[in-house]
Amino acid sequence: MKYAKAILKKGEGRTIKSGGPWVYDNEIDYTEGDFEDGDIIDIVDFDGYPMGKGFINRNSKITIRMMTRNPNQEIDDAFLKQRVKNAWEYRKNVTDTSSCRVIFGEADFLPGIVIDKYSDVLVVESLALGIDRFKIKIIDFLKESLFEDGIKIRGVYERSDAKVRLHEGMERVKGFIGEPFDTKVKIVENGVKYIVDVEDGQKTGFFLDQKYNRLAIQKICKGKDVLDCFTHTGSFALNAGIAGAKNVIGIDASQLAVDQATENADLNGLTEIVKFECEDVFELLPKLEKEGKKFDVVILDPPAFTKSRNSVKNAVKGYREINLRAMKLIKDGGFLATCSCSHFMSYELFSRTIGQAAKDVHRRLRQVEYRTQAPDHPILWAADESYYLKFYIFQVCKDM
Repeated sequence: MKYAKAILKKGEGRTIKSGGPWVYDNEIDYTEGDFEDGDIIDIVDFDGYPMGKGFINRNSKITIRMMTRNPNQEIDDAFLKQRVKNAWEYRKNVTDTSSCRVIFGEADFLPGIVIDKYSDVLVVESLALGIDRFKIKIIDFLKESLFEDGIKIRGVYERSDAKVRLHEGMERVKGFIGEPFDTKVKIVENGVKYIVDVEDGQKTGFFLDQKYNRLAIQKICKGKDVLDCFTHTGSFALNAGIAGAKNVIGIDASQLAVDQATENADLNGLTEIVKFECEDVFELLPKLEKEGKKFDVVILDPPAFTKSRNSVKNAVKGYREINLRAMKLIKDGGFLATCSCSHFMSYELFSRTIGQAAKDVHRRLRQVEYRTQAPDHPILWAADESYYLKFYIFQVCKDM
């Protein structure tokens, strides 16, 4: 049997020592033993103290992803089965499981793999070499756990097509795991019906992390004129519509997204109230301001403006610009729902950016609520990357 270990440099390994899931390439002093990239190896501190086990990949800056803190734990079928079962049991306790994220990588102690459940379909995203070897077993164990609760999965689709796989020395992969099926999946969330395109939609097809944030805007939208920016497949706009909004306009730069959102509006019988337009939000907001348009509620759900620390400054400019423009379009006493989905845009920085935007346009903000991602995307303390979604609802008032 092969045995190998990685020895940390003296004074390094601060991330895993504080409960984090990763060891970076510059924290490793040397390795011993016979191993290939993707293998499970032991991790020990500079003085020989055992830190646990994880899988190694020298192609990645995140060289080791921890699987267990117990140095005596075997990473076998029983171990994987229990981890999967624990992930499913957790979801049953904290969320509506009709559609949810069932496995959220490091936050479920299965680093590098994400599995979303849309009704009776699973969508898998595998982003690390080591976990990729266990992928089929994890899927099978998950199907078993679901079946025990009377849920029969009719199909599995893989969306391991993110660029990050290239950093792991892996190819981007997309396609069926098992028998083909109709990849347009109907789901219901917060009483709203959607068709999720698991084959060609963004990421795994739908943004489940905003589930309860979408629900939160329902109470401020009844009888209101609503503008939903970066609408994607129309989810915030449709929640506004189903809550009884007077009129909703959803904006997205992608014609495919607009077409899907329009289809979803039709599915919910909301085509007279909720309409979608293909426009660039950054160009549209100043245009609407010039035209003197005003809304009771403006929703901002942009894509991540930064995916690295290097581009945070530009991201701050982008968030400040759209929030500033949005506030100008809101009637006195109206509402702004605004968010960031980048973990590099910290809570403190995002809050400061919105505050600066309000100051620049002489608006006063009254916080209605602050929220994060839905609990099926748990935030693992000491793993900063698992805390990425920041969501505010404000009442926007003119300076008195």
